[in-house]
This record gives sequence, C-alpha cells and structure tokens, in this order.
Amino acid sequence: MTIPEAGMEAANKKERRQASLLREIEQRHYVSIEEITRRYSVTTQTARRDIMALEEQGKVRRLHGGVALAVPLDPGTYRQRRTDQAAEKTRIAAVVASLIPDGATLFLDTGTTCEAIARALVTKERLRIVTYSLRVASLISEHSDFTLAIPGGFVRPIDGGVSGEDTADFIRRFKFDYAVLSVSGIDDDGDLCDDDHTEVAIVSAAMKQATQCVLAVDNSKFGKGALVRLGSMRDVDLLVTDRAPPPSLAERLPDFGVALHLPQKASA
Repeated sequence: MTIPEAGMEAANKKERRQASLLREIEQRHYVSIEEITRRYSVTTQTARRDIMALEEQGKVRRLHGGVALAVPLDPGTYRQRRTDQAAEKTRIAAVVASLIPDGATLFLDTGTTCEAIARALVTKERLRIVTYSLRVASLISEHSDFTLAIPGGFVRPIDGGVSGEDTADFIRRFKFDYAVLSVSGIDDDGDLCDDDHTEVAIVSAAMKQATQCVLAVDNSKFGKGALVRLGSMRDVDLLVTDRAPPPSLAERLPDFGVALHLPQKASA
C-alpha cells in the first residue's frame, strides 16, 4: 500500500469510527471517554479528537468525562423510537393499565412508552389525568371522556411536549394517586436518567405529589446513562418492564423498595 493509500485508509477508518460513535451516543444518550477508548481500542487523545470533530459538526457536546448529543433529541431519532421496542411497549402499557383502578388520578409523562400507556388506559373509566404531552392528551381526549388537564406553554415539535416557566408549579397544584413516568436510562447505580433538564423538573414535581410512582421502561433502558439525573430507583414504587432487569439491578430492587411487574407470558 502506498503512502497516499495508507493515508486514505486511515481517514476512512476515522470516519467509520466517528459515525459508529455518533450512533452509539444517539442510542445511549451519554458515552464516557473511558468507554470510547475501550470499545474502539483507541487512546484517550484519539477519543477526545473524535469528540471534538463531532462537536465541530454540531452533532454532540463535550461534557466532563464524556460526550452527549448536542440537542436532547432529534426528530429522526424520535420517529425511530416509535418503532423500536413497539411490541414491548404495548405489553408494558397493558400491565400499567391493569395496575390503575377506575377513578384514579394520575400524572402521565411524555414519550413513546407513555403514548402506548395512554392508548391502553382508554379502556378504564373516570380517570383524571394530568400530562404535559400533547400527543398523550390527544390520544386520551379522542377516545375517552376522562377529565384531562395540561399546562400552558411552548410546544416542542419533536414529541409534543408542553413546557413553560411555570409548568412545574402547575403540576404541584395536583395530588396524584399515581405518577406514571418513563426515562431514557437507568444506570448501573440505579439512578434514573433523562435527556432534558426541563422535563426532569416537571417529572420530579409530579413524583413528589404522587402516592405511588410507576416507572415504565423497556429492557433497552437498563444500563444506560443520560445527561440529567432525575432521581433514584428508591423514588419508585413499581417498575413495569417487558423483561427482568439484569441481576445487578434486579437483586437490589427489594432494597430500593420497588415491586417488579412483568407481562404474563402467552400460553402455548
């Protein structure tokens, strides 16, 4: 191989590595420099150069010890989430609906998992629901006669989330039997992680106003970190997922005080 060919091959290898790294950041929301060096067998300096190259393209932002997306979520990624784990989210939604009694008051988070839960909840009666998701509100209002409240504010086109300066204060006006939430990831320490600090403030307010907190996540969220810490598994009462968590987390659920709910297996 000539010197120009070797240089071209090295450049192509770097582009492939950076493209792979960007896909991983999109999937996991946050990747540490240590993980990059280990996964791609590169030096810390090379990992930092890859991050800087992606940052110059406006795709990521450097954080202490790692890298995250430049914006919390892009439309393409959100559309992909609608199809990713769709069957799993439907099963999770059915379990959540079975846990919510008729006449309950609940907060319902935004996101594709909570949209699936909204579809499942329309079979219930006399629910009183507060949400900051226009998509969730639309699903509920079109197919039920529930009492429904949403805050005022600006609408995020990506997922229909509504937020304003006083959204968290709006949420604090209510008392909930259940706060139903989903997150971008649950890391190995049992911390609940999300991408948007505004959403975290809203959901945190709802959790404090709820008698029980229901965390609904598919199995892909286990072991993932994200930009913002929402809280701990100790803040959750019920975990609804499609598959048992990894042992490192499952063994700690009793210590966290969390009851695990899984879909029943279909009979043969």
